Formats: sequence, C-alpha cells, structure tokens
Amino acid sequence: MHTCWASSRRFRVVAAALLATGCGASARLSVADGTGARPVIPAPRTSLIPTINVVTARPWGTNQTPVSAEGTTVTAFARGLDHPRWLYTLPNGDVLVAETNAPHRPDDARGIRGWFFKRYQKKAGGATPSANRITLLRDTDGDGVAELRTILLSGLNSPFGMTLVGDTLYVANTDAVVRFPYVTGQTVIGAPAVKVIDLPGGPLNHHWTKNLIASPDGRRLYVAVGSNSNAAENGLERESERAAIWEVDPATGEHRIHASGLRNPVGMAWEPTSGALWVAVNERDELGGDLVPDYMTAVREGAFYGWPYSYFGQYVDTRVTPQSGAPIDVLTGFVSMAGEARGRPVGVAIDGRGALLVADDVGNIIWRVASTG
Repeated sequence: MHTCWASSRRFRVVAAALLATGCGASARLSVADGTGARPVIPAPRTSLIPTINVVTARPWGTNQTPVSAEGTTVTAFARGLDHPRWLYTLPNGDVLVAETNAPHRPDDARGIRGWFFKRYQKKAGGATPSANRITLLRDTDGDGVAELRTILLSGLNSPFGMTLVGDTLYVANTDAVVRFPYVTGQTVIGAPAVKVIDLPGGPLNHHWTKNLIASPDGRRLYVAVGSNSNAAENGLERESERAAIWEVDPATGEHRIHASGLRNPVGMAWEPTSGALWVAVNERDELGGDLVPDYMTAVREGAFYGWPYSYFGQYVDTRVTPQSGAPIDVLTGFVSMAGEARGRPVGVAIDGRGALLVADDVGNIIWRVASTG
C-alpha cells in the first residue's frame, strides 16, 4: 500500500510539473490578427505538454441561449439530443442530424501526450459513447421548432457526413461510405446498408470524422478524410491516403485522391457562381497559442496543401483588392467572460426556410438562427 501510494504521489507531482511546463504559451494575438487573407504567423513555440486551452463544458440552462448577431434571433430548433455533430437538410425541409462520437480507438492518443489529450477531451465534453444514429427532425407547422423527431437510421459506426442523390442517401461512417434507399418524406429507413467504399479507420483513427458531398450532377462523391496524427508523429506510413479529399465513383466504388495535404478537411460546399469545391480545414496544434490558423480554401484538383511539411504556405495575387473581409459574429456566448463553456458548436446547415442551424454536441441542442425581419 505504501509503495502504491508513493508511486501515485510521484505521478501526481510529475503531472503537475508537466502541466506547468505546458502553460505560459497562451495566445497573444487578437482574433482579428489571426484571420483574413494575411493572418499574423508568429514563430512556433513548443512544449512537452500540448498547448490547448480547454474550458469545462456545461449544459445550457432552460432559458439560456447563445448570442445572435444584431437583426437576428436565436431559438432552440431541437433539444435533448445526444452529441449532434453534423447536419444535412433534405429537399423537403426535413433536417438530418448525426448523433455521433468517436469510435473505439485503442492505438490512438498513447503516451504522456495521449494521457493529457484524453483528459482534455473529457473536460470538453467529448469523451462519451457514440449514439451511432441519424435522427430526422421536421418542423411541421413552420414555427422554427422541430415537432417531429424520429430515428431515421441506427446501428451505424460513428456516422458523420450525409448527402442525398436522387433516391439514394449516402452516409459516411468512420470506416466506410454506405448507402440506403430513400423516399421523400420517409421518417424511418429499414433497409440494410450497402457499402460503397471502405475508408481509413481501425484502432489508430485519429481524425475519425469522415464527411462527404456529391458533385452537382450526382455522379461523384467527394469524401473528406483527416490525418492520422497531429503532425505525422505516428509515422508517414500511417498516413496513406489520409489528410485528403477523395473522389469516389459511387457506381463502382473506385476512387482517387482529388487533393491532399489537408490536415483535417471537414466542411465542404460548392461555390454557386464559380462551381468550385470549397473546404474548411482544421490545422495542426501544439505550436503555441497563436498557431496554426485554420482556413477555408477552394480545392484545386491534384493540389497539395502542405500537410505535414508546411502550413499556411500561400501565394496571393495582389491585383485583387480586397482579398477577404473581417469575420462577422453570428452566434456567440458559448464561452463566458469567466471562461465557462456552454455547449460546443460543431456542424452547421441551412434549413428549408433559410435559417441557420447549429449543432451543439455538448449542449445537446440544435440552435436555429433566423432573421427578425
């Protein structure tokens, strides 16, 4: 007993020392400094313990909401969900929500860094079992609240991305794209999943979320596959066909790499004027509180975007003025001035009436932001 107690005490002392080593690297730049076409890129700062500012997540109170932009109002579209992570609006206005969380990944987050990473995940409200389902929400009377809620699909494997092509609903599980038959207005799908293509998964599956979008003509699927590490610390052999966007032929299951070097590409959309594919990319961690800025970019076929060898390498055409505007706060209040978190915003979608839906996978709520006009 004395030996166990002494070992435990030594561990706590070492952990405290390591925590002290990791602090002191908080952000020094403002949000404005790190956004726009020319963000400030300071020198990297490293430490033994990852520099991650994690606030403790707590649920929203009954009458509490985030703060919406001037001229808009925010209400709860649906409450009481189980980690709503990603959203998809069907043509008839029904909203699909992936209630999901990370799969079992025994080989991920090992060692002292992994120990701290798991503690951070738990503190942020992300370390709970996955519901593994897609729920359908329907606002039957147009009041901005979902009166109908049904489980459209269950028994999935950490699902994330969804897209409808004709009468086929595609779902990106963490390890495969699968498809189901769909009829307009359907509230439950009982047909079994048909596999379209396997995706990188397994016991080491660092970025487990897999997103997808269909080409405008529906003939191709584009699948976002994140890296298997933060910065290739698990070896480049573990990164085969990861940190990339795949182009998939759903009829044959064949695929090719459309673009690579994208550490964790998540949200994808087609720009309506140019027809270009755009993506939001989560960049690498552990280089200090001000690095590395996440970014959005148009995706060029065959392009390499730097990961893991470089970050934010860019060539700007100075003839174009301005390159981009300042960000506009649409929904805030998720972190109080005292540093307390209320929920965690993740996926966004536009509902059938043009309102913004925001999946809060810690508050277990989908917020709906609509114009007061």
